Amino acid sequence: MSDNQNLLAEQRRALILDEVRRRGGVRVNELTRKLGVSDMTVRRDLDALARQGVLEKVHGGAVPVVEASTHEPGFEAKSGLELSAKEDIARTAATLVSPGTAIALSGGTTTYALAHHLLDVPDLTVVTNSVRVADVFHSAQRTSGQRQGAATVVLTGGVRTPSDSLVGPVADQAIGALHFDVLFLGVHGISLEAGLSTPNLAEAETNRRLVQSARRVVVVADHTKWGTVGLSSFATLAQVDTLVTDAGLPAEARVEISEHLNRLVVTGERTAGEADGTGTDGAAGTVGPDAATASGAVTNSEATTDI
Repeated sequence: MSDNQNLLAEQRRALILDEVRRRGGVRVNELTRKLGVSDMTVRRDLDALARQGVLEKVHGGAVPVVEASTHEPGFEAKSGLELSAKEDIARTAATLVSPGTAIALSGGTTTYALAHHLLDVPDLTVVTNSVRVADVFHSAQRTSGQRQGAATVVLTGGVRTPSDSLVGPVADQAIGALHFDVLFLGVHGISLEAGLSTPNLAEAETNRRLVQSARRVVVVADHTKWGTVGLSSFATLAQVDTLVTDAGLPAEARVEISEHLNRLVVTGERTAGEADGTGTDGAAGTVGPDAATASGAVTNSEATTDI
């Protein structure tokens, strides 16, 4: 199957999953009409999503999987979800990194994608509690050899979680002794009430230490994380400087978020200047607290700049 076909299938499945979650269930014939594809194609997509554990097939359609707040999907299970959104978010987040800075990357599939985009940023010091993220940098050095300007990577140590993050007292102590310019944080869930949350109690404490040690906090999370609440909260929205997400985030959520964050960056959308032909090419729009209008509309008004 070609890359284009893979991408189309991924986009289709993301739309199906959004529809199932939004409506609480859908029928196959509704999806064939909405997506303009065959009954067989929809059933294959439902089979794929069911294997990933994100929905449950029922007679004639599908319903969402009701997950406990303690459920923690493994890295492999999460890595197949929202691939295009994560790639867009990672590409945009990478533009926020300046050469020669000290940054931290938490565990997660979005920060893993981000790590690949940071390989050519010179003279970085990267602190991470993610085995996967550390391996991105180490693999690059093994492949190309030690090069000038290659990142210095500090892996915290600790107890490994299902998402391949290192947590616990060893990780907490290592992080507590460090200070970094920017933290890029992947999350299990984000909401107005619970803030940032995770189903893993030990990971919550480690993430709390990461937030405390960072001068600025950038959350990288696709739109499906909005409204999800894990067992333990580890930060409030007030502690987040920037949220980088994708265009699937609903307009009402953008309004709510923009009232609590300094900066909301939505990938996959043109800025206001691009829309009227006066701006330069770009892939993300930025929303500040003043961008939410009374009607709930959100205007992208400025280009992404370096932190």
